[in-house]
Amino acid sequence: MAQALRRLPEETGIAILLIEQNLGVAIEVADRIGVMVNGRIAHEMPAHELAADKALQERLLGVRSNGDEEEAPAEVMPEPAAGTARVFTVRRAHADADASPVVPVERTVRGITRWNAGAAGAEIRDASFPRRREPSAPAPAAREATDSRLRGDDDAKVFEFPVAAGAGRAAYVAGTFDTKGRELNFLRQCLEKRGLRVVTVDLATSGKPSAATIHPREVARHHPEGEKAVFTDDRGSAVTAMALAFERFLLTRRDLGGVLSAGGSGGTSLATQAMRALPIGVPKVMVSTMASGDTRPYVGPSDICMMYSVTDVSGINRISERVLSNAAHALAGMLANAMPTESATRPALGLTMFGVTTPCVQAVTRQLADEYDCLVFHATGVGGQSMEKLADSGLLAGAIDVSTTEIADEIAGGVLSAGPHRLDVFARHPLPYVGSCGALDMANFGARDTVPERFKSRRLYRHNPTVTLMRTTADENRRIGEFIARKLNAMQGPLRFLLPEGGVSAIDRAGQPFHDPDADRALFAAIESGFRPGADRKLVRLPHHINDEAFAQALVAAGAKSPARARRPARSPEPQETAHGTHPPQGNSRPPAHQGGGRPAHRRRRRRHRPVGQVRRGRRRRPDRHLQLGPLPHGRPRLAGRRAGVRQRQRDRLRDGA
Repeated sequence: MAQALRRLPEETGIAILLIEQNLGVAIEVADRIGVMVNGRIAHEMPAHELAADKALQERLLGVRSNGDEEEAPAEVMPEPAAGTARVFTVRRAHADADASPVVPVERTVRGITRWNAGAAGAEIRDASFPRRREPSAPAPAAREATDSRLRGDDDAKVFEFPVAAGAGRAAYVAGTFDTKGRELNFLRQCLEKRGLRVVTVDLATSGKPSAATIHPREVARHHPEGEKAVFTDDRGSAVTAMALAFERFLLTRRDLGGVLSAGGSGGTSLATQAMRALPIGVPKVMVSTMASGDTRPYVGPSDICMMYSVTDVSGINRISERVLSNAAHALAGMLANAMPTESATRPALGLTMFGVTTPCVQAVTRQLADEYDCLVFHATGVGGQSMEKLADSGLLAGAIDVSTTEIADEIAGGVLSAGPHRLDVFARHPLPYVGSCGALDMANFGARDTVPERFKSRRLYRHNPTVTLMRTTADENRRIGEFIARKLNAMQGPLRFLLPEGGVSAIDRAGQPFHDPDADRALFAAIESGFRPGADRKLVRLPHHINDEAFAQALVAAGAKSPARARRPARSPEPQETAHGTHPPQGNSRPPAHQGGGRPAHRRRRRRHRPVGQVRRGRRRRPDRHLQLGPLPHGRPRLAGRRAGVRQRQRDRLRDGA
């Protein structure tokens, strides 16, 4: 076998990596030998050098050949006298005090382990240290260093990480390991040095071998169409598909504590799509070359921490080492000091505000500040998305959506659109919703010279040097109303939508530049004609201006009851079957038992589940292996054929005379 391994590289020109514990075979076959300690190569040398140095073999590998030492002539022991006992004492090598001990060999371990982890601020370097010997009493210097750490001296700081609190969470380091492997592994080492459990996820689409914890193919399997949709010949489609697969992959991880990534434009797009899908509050850090420009496509409505890499993410140098270290330590701090979710004492309420609806929103927040934690979002496109992201994450008890102006930008072609999915979150979650038509009389653009040519003949208003407003027409308002009506009809929770007939913004009233009653009437009529009212779904017309105090009080009155229900979310009871058909439960019906209704706790009968294969009512208990389990319609287990088995045993006892 050794000869075959020798001939194979010579004939084919390939290199062979041999992992062998037999030192003789390794020396005979290999050209170079590396000694592994703790899973890492600690010593490397030519094979002939190790073969010629027997002492080094003994010290480094702990091996010794019997022929390496000259045997001393055997001593002639006198014959013992009759009736006497002889006692032999066996001593190990180097047991005598005057014997010279084996000289420890310096070995090098790459990266961070529990042996070479130094102070919290120490840099990651190749650490050399002697092989450990028998335990002995600590040196005075070591005792003094330990005592100083216990005393908490300034010169001996230890990074404290609550391991018990974060034992079930891991820091995920994701990226393209085929091109950014060195940088991503550096991030992993920084996190491991802080005591964190790290999971590396490879997002490469090149098909190269991967040493990450999660292989790219495992991530690709989460794509709706499988691996074949990810590993294609087209790089653009492969990156897009891998981003979707990674998003679905992260949402399935139960041990996810936070996400950290580093890369260029492609790597940033890969990682941030999945980060945006995570709930608000989950730590997300992205080191990117794109963080110094427009980050909205990457961050969106999420709480991603974007860090500019300064240099390209290519190698470890004096700059990238500091930037990547700061990013890893930032994520470690977020995980170590996570804010408890039980700290909030008031339910959170989301409100949207624009400059021309500020008086209304401020009046609402003043009246609700004692009862709710009012979160106000600037309706600039990403503001509405952020509010709905919080609602999607379960962090809002309800919403008072005063300023829906982002819908006007979506329909009329403004620059502050929140996208076509605005209000869709309330169709996915039955949250209480109170809305209005704030600032639907305008579409937003930048400075006057940035307004598109097709809109320059429209009614424009210079809000400030960098913002130009365009009045929406009656036809645009009709389409806006139809859009809103469709979204309102899809909502599941309690709904109140208020129409301010006096005007929808500060500049939409008599004497103001955007006052247009016909356009407002077209808006209100379109909403009314398409809206489907219900028992808890109301559309209310009010003769007030949106910034009037009376209109703010009406918003508070409409939302006073609905958001309070969200403090304790409850499922709606199922319809009850009666002799006259199916009827919804009455308002005074007792809530289900899991919501505090039903019998009192001390009167509820506990159901005891029998072990599978045992017979109740005092019969003889023994396992019935021939019985099989089958599901009942309501989901509880049953013993299929249990009655037949009991009858058969009764017949057997009668036959045996029992």
